[in-house]
Amino acid sequence: MRKAKGWMIMFLCSFLGLTACGGGNSGELAYEQITAKEAKAIMDAEKDYIIIDARTEEEFAEGHIAGAILIPEYEIAERAEMELPDKNALILVYCRSGRRSKIASEALVKLGYTNVKEFGGIIDWPYELVK
Repeated sequence: MRKAKGWMIMFLCSFLGLTACGGGNSGELAYEQITAKEAKAIMDAEKDYIIIDARTEEEFAEGHIAGAILIPEYEIAERAEMELPDKNALILVYCRSGRRSKIASEALVKLGYTNVKEFGGIIDWPYELVK
């Protein structure tokens, strides 16, 4: 019994120590990941938001969400501060499958943007597109 209690205490201490670290994200600003449905609800309810399409120009031309601004994920660092001057603006970010939108969202947060919501890829967008 005493051995089991000692093991349990060691386990709990280790677990608490790991969770206290927060997986390396504790205390850091981060973007919020939301669903396409949540993004659509924001677009329907809010007036002041920016939609970033983090794909290529060719992908954008094939179809995009109405009102989206094309800033490919590899250009975010150079273009964001000039094209997105309000670092507190609500920014919704998507790409094709969700990989590049995550990269773009992380870059925006590193640049000081405080209200970034990433909603994955256009392949999961069940709503209307502009072509």
